[in-house]
Amino acid sequence: MTIKNFFIVFLLSIANFCWAQQPQEKVLTGIQLMNIYDLDINKHSFYADFYLWFKWKGDINPTEIEFINAIEKWGSTRRLFYEQAKILPDGYFYNGMRVEARFYHAFDLAKFPLDKHELNIHIENNLHPADSLLYQVDSNATFMREGFALSGWNILSVKSEEHKNIYRTNLGESDKSDVAFSNFTFKLSIERPIRYFLLKLFLPLLITIFISLSALLISVERTDARISVVMGSLLTAVFLQQSYSSALPDVGYMVLMDKIYLLVYLMIMMIMLRVVWVGRRLAYDNNFQQLKVSELDFKIAIALLLGLLIGIIFLVL
Repeated sequence: MTIKNFFIVFLLSIANFCWAQQPQEKVLTGIQLMNIYDLDINKHSFYADFYLWFKWKGDINPTEIEFINAIEKWGSTRRLFYEQAKILPDGYFYNGMRVEARFYHAFDLAKFPLDKHELNIHIENNLHPADSLLYQVDSNATFMREGFALSGWNILSVKSEEHKNIYRTNLGESDKSDVAFSNFTFKLSIERPIRYFLLKLFLPLLITIFISLSALLISVERTDARISVVMGSLLTAVFLQQSYSSALPDVGYMVLMDKIYLLVYLMIMMIMLRVVWVGRRLAYDNNFQQLKVSELDFKIAIALLLGLLIGIIFLVL
C-alpha cells in the first residue's frame, strides 16, 4: 500500500469515527388536536385535524416525518408553519405543521356497547434511526381544542408518548441489520356513554324480558295465549338483535351484547319448555292442580329474572 492510499484510508476511518460519534439530536414535540370526524367503525378509521410542532438543536430536519398508521394519503394535507425553520430566543430551531388525514385504528368491539378505544396517531422519521434522531414529548405540550367533542362518545383522556420501533427486516439490503426508529404517539381515549347501552339497547330488551316472563303469569288453562306471548317475545328479541348487529362490522367473535342476548334466548327457551310441559299436564293429567302450578310458575318467573340479571351483571363486570 502506498503512502497516498494509506493516508486516504486513514482519513476515511477518521471521518467514519467522527460520524459515529455524532450526538443524538433530540426533538421536543408537541401537538394540539383540533377535530376528529368521520369515525367509521366498519372501515376501522377516522379523520384527524391537528397541529404538530418541533423544537430542536441540530442539523437534521425533524419535519420530514411519516404517519405510520395514515391511510388514503392521497386525500391528506400537510402545511408547514414556515418554509425555513425559525430560531427561538433560547437557541432552538422551531417549525410545525397543520395536518388533516385519515388514520387506521383496529376497533376491538368485544365489549360493545360498553367499549373503550384509544385512537392513536403514530409519527416517525424513516430517514434517520433513533441513535441519530429522537422525538421527545415536550412538557405540557399535548392539547385539545377548547370545546372539543366527539359525537356519540365520551372523552376520557389525551396524552402523548415516545418509544422506539425496532424493525426486524433489512428490506432486502444484506449489509443492514435491525434498525430502530424513534416514534412519537398521540393517544386519545374514548368510550361510549352508558346511557347508550341503558336506553337504546337494554331498555327495549328489558321490556321484552318482562313480557316473556308474563307468559308464566297467565292462567295455565290458556296454553295458546301463553305460547303466543313467548313466541312474540322471541321474535322481538331477534329483531332487536338484528337492529344493532347491522351497524357493526363483521367480526369473528361475539360482542358483549350478543352474549346478553344468548342469556335472554336461554331464558325464553326455558319459559317455552315450562309452558309446553304445563299444557301437556293440563291435557292428560286428571289430578292436575292448577293453583299449585300457578304458584310454582310465579316462583320460576322470579328465579329466571334474578338469574338473568345476575348473568348480565357478571358479563358486564
